[in-house]
Amino acid sequence: MLTRELAIAKFENGELVPDRLTRKNHSEYVGLADSMLEIYRGGVGMTRQSLHSAVERVFKEQVDCPARRIQAFCKLLDDASEFSKGDRRRVVQLRQSVFRAAAKQHPLVVQRDALFESQESEVKRRIAEDHGMDWPQLHDKLFSDLMEYHELKSFRGFEDATALLSRYNVAQTQVVLFDAVRMTVTATGDFKQILKYAKLARLMHRITKRPDHYRFEFDGPASVLQSTHRYGFAMARFLPGLLSCRGWSMVATLRATPFRPPLKFRLDDKCRLTSGMISANEFDSSVEESFSKEWGEQPRDGWRLERETEILHQGQTAFFPDFVFMHQDGTRALLEIVGFWTPEYLAYKTKVLEQFSHQPVLLAIAKPLKDKFSVPMEHPAIYFKDTIKLGSVLEMLESFRDSGDRGSV
Repeated sequence: MLTRELAIAKFENGELVPDRLTRKNHSEYVGLADSMLEIYRGGVGMTRQSLHSAVERVFKEQVDCPARRIQAFCKLLDDASEFSKGDRRRVVQLRQSVFRAAAKQHPLVVQRDALFESQESEVKRRIAEDHGMDWPQLHDKLFSDLMEYHELKSFRGFEDATALLSRYNVAQTQVVLFDAVRMTVTATGDFKQILKYAKLARLMHRITKRPDHYRFEFDGPASVLQSTHRYGFAMARFLPGLLSCRGWSMVATLRATPFRPPLKFRLDDKCRLTSGMISANEFDSSVEESFSKEWGEQPRDGWRLERETEILHQGQTAFFPDFVFMHQDGTRALLEIVGFWTPEYLAYKTKVLEQFSHQPVLLAIAKPLKDKFSVPMEHPAIYFKDTIKLGSVLEMLESFRDSGDRGSV
């Protein structure tokens, strides 16, 4: 993502509008983007500083292009690159060696005379030769541990100019969300995918079902702290996934600053922003991932494991359990993992689970929450430290079979 310093936005009709390049108003940027991509594709071995200078030259005729826009392109291109960072210990030793050699010749002058005999260019040449290279090469090596002197090793790049420009537009929109403290998404389609992308971004969520749509509310503990924008960053990470979905509209509340009151930022699936789809198969916690891997693909004691394949509804509330277990005799059970949440969110989770008291839900609760989470009496619970033990889960699953509960919806 871009940094806040690279953000470009303006106010229109009382709303904040991020910088966006369009074919209608910025058709020349397709050619400019092609040139930038060629610089990086052919730039292996060049320093970051040289690459950025080359990109700046591409824009020398663009009088209406803000410097931050050029810097933003450089950041996005850098993010799609791999740079060699240099061996800091060796670089420091090289600097010490060169500076000691140069110190013996001080003072250095541009042109020697009767009083000062050490000519700068000649001293540099001799020192470079002693290190087996010419001075420009040695100069770059002297500072290769600094970011601007990192050398490009590879460039995975963008498919084409359009992809780079699309990434720029999304990136500028993401920066706006850095100031978000709350986000509401109304969805008429792809609602399960929206939830998965939100969980991958570590967004706490509340979901309610309306007659014709789902309503997702995202906020969290960091959003109420004026000293951090961490939760806004999570919302920014969520945006590319949301853009890959259909049938949604979003309203974000942006925190007030000393220079402006709180603002609303709106977006929907007709905004023409595009992004590559984030894998929806990733796990949203290491606990889930390790449990799923340890369980494996094959059934255990007749139980087959499925991940997030069911959505439960009760009144206006929707509940997405982490795992679903299906036994060969037809018994069905659900697993919900309770990790680190705020007291308010734990209370909300308790309320939701109470609404689904008729469902066969097994709770796996992190041990630090043992005295903080009020477990609904209808749901059995196991506690885990770092990983969830399969034996404990299988034992509790059998209790659902013994009770004769087939888990009907």
